[in-house]
Amino acid sequence: MTTAPAPAPQPPAGRYGPAPTARTGARRWVGWAAVGVLAAAVLVWVAVGVTDEQVTWKDVGYHVDGATSTDVTFEVTKPTGDTVSCRVQALSQSFAEVGVRTVEIGPADTATQRVTVTVPTAELAVSGTVASCDPVDAPAVDGD
Repeated sequence: MTTAPAPAPQPPAGRYGPAPTARTGARRWVGWAAVGVLAAAVLVWVAVGVTDEQVTWKDVGYHVDGATSTDVTFEVTKPTGDTVSCRVQALSQSFAEVGVRTVEIGPADTATQRVTVTVPTAELAVSGTVASCDPVDAPAVDGD
């Protein structure tokens, strides 16, 4: 003789919200689909932003020449035919900017160039770094 399994115990009606219906499952599926689409859109937006950056730089080193100047060496990678403007700064022990110089790096045969810049300083610096490098807009060509 076999016995039927006992039904699972049910909580009192209304205790944990309304009882689930077929529409509840469909709404849940639509909600998760919307979250998935939104997540995919954010990932695409981030990927496009990362790959769109054409100019990168890397600090290589610095040499403090005293209280009046600091040499900063860095590598900049850019399209070979482009010109970029890099803002190089010298910093004090409290991370205050004690010197700044903007330098343009023009077209070259290679994408990556190593550059050393002397930054004049108002007081003794303890480090030198590149703050930013941005593409320089090409001058307008006068079409006579």
